[in-house]
Amino acid sequence: MKQLAILLALTLPAAATNVVFIMADDLGYMDTGFNNPATFYDTPNLNAFTQQGMRFTAGYAACPVCSPTRSSILTGQYPARTRNTDYFGAPNGHQQLPKDPADPASGSFGGHRNRPVLPAPYLARLAASHTTLAEAFKASGYATMHAGKWHLGPKGSWPQDHGFDVNAGGCDRGGPYGGKGYFSPYNNPSLTNGPDGEHLPDRLASEVSKFITAHKDQPFFVYLPFYSVHTPLMGRPDLVEKYQAKKAKFGLEAAYQPEPPRQNRTVQEHPIYAAMVEAMDQAVGKVLKTLDDHGLTDDTIVIFFSDNGGLSTSEGSPTSNLPYRAGKGWMYEGGIREPLVVRWPKTVKPGTTCDVPVISTDFYPTLLAACGLDPIPAQHLDGTSFLDLLKDPSATHHRAPLFWHYPHWGNQGGIPSAAIRDGDWKLIEFYWKKGIELYNLADDPGEQHNLAARNPTRVADLKAKLDALRKDTDALMPIPNPEAKTPFNKW
Repeated sequence: MKQLAILLALTLPAAATNVVFIMADDLGYMDTGFNNPATFYDTPNLNAFTQQGMRFTAGYAACPVCSPTRSSILTGQYPARTRNTDYFGAPNGHQQLPKDPADPASGSFGGHRNRPVLPAPYLARLAASHTTLAEAFKASGYATMHAGKWHLGPKGSWPQDHGFDVNAGGCDRGGPYGGKGYFSPYNNPSLTNGPDGEHLPDRLASEVSKFITAHKDQPFFVYLPFYSVHTPLMGRPDLVEKYQAKKAKFGLEAAYQPEPPRQNRTVQEHPIYAAMVEAMDQAVGKVLKTLDDHGLTDDTIVIFFSDNGGLSTSEGSPTSNLPYRAGKGWMYEGGIREPLVVRWPKTVKPGTTCDVPVISTDFYPTLLAACGLDPIPAQHLDGTSFLDLLKDPSATHHRAPLFWHYPHWGNQGGIPSAAIRDGDWKLIEFYWKKGIELYNLADDPGEQHNLAARNPTRVADLKAKLDALRKDTDALMPIPNPEAKTPFNKW
């Protein structure tokens, strides 16, 4: 034990820095007050937190759906490279599945029988061969905790199998689908039931607070990916009532615009979703208060992020991402641009803003560097540290173009596609029908004006870079569907 203590003392920097990584599920960029002062949702704790740190206006998830982004954070690699390209549980690519009598479009090829393009297969677990971010911290003497949604594989590939000492609530589920959902009893295999009616986001915040209190005298890495605000849409009655009154006061009504083959919500006014956002904000406040109470604020990096864009075209379409186009499941900005704030009092100047694009693979090397730990280049192959930006948001930051590869049909209406962002330019290549689109995000953040036809040289340049990234990551591609009997022509 004495030798172990000496080894850890040599491994850790003199003044170890703690990390609390908080992530919302399905929270859109425009759902927070710090990004959108006109939002329908109240986020006072996050707003105050942002004033203490650095807000990123171009923080991106590596995928427009959840599991791939979660994989990218923990591995520092693009989902194309890890093969975790779709949410776990989705029909898996080219495999043949039994036909569902209740769904005439199901059957062979994973439920895509009548679609002319079959999605690529994907790996529905986080491979054990990765040195996850948690394992990297644990190897350096950090206590590690996961609290909330995991959705990175079946039992045997849960948080405790990937470097987390404590797992509160993480399993194979993509939402709180057991018991009473967001209220106890949860019937979650990784979380004991609380008193009847206990609210899940508050319970997760309490579990994290207990962990921080127990480990306040040693370095810790806490990963708190809330289930909120993923479906099922369920809110605390007191908060739902509050937002029903607010909606009535301002005379708000739901409104939509076409985003074929779906309709895209254009007004934020959903009382239940609003209640879910505010309850999550309160839970964040509880964790931040715990850091304050133990005098840990100055020595702790806190990150707030979301795994994909807000849900605006499906499953109740509870939020609007305008001015950004579409939402979860789409390659447009509404699906991949995320709220991102980093607070680190010893380094980050309060109330600063950074407009340099960063992506979820970048957290891995950034956090290791910030904590004075050695990088693992063989692991975080696709991540680039943005520690320089935390020190100076105007610093000249060098990283390769950002890359997305989603060779799947999104539940929310999205088409199999890939994209690249290089500077202000973004190219999207749809793997069926829509072809190539080119946007200048500085001039057109809402992606309303496709400039591809007028800029063939730029298209060729970005397409070549996109091809190179797909080759480098060995990205699996969709294939033509030999069983398609009718054109899939809802567009």
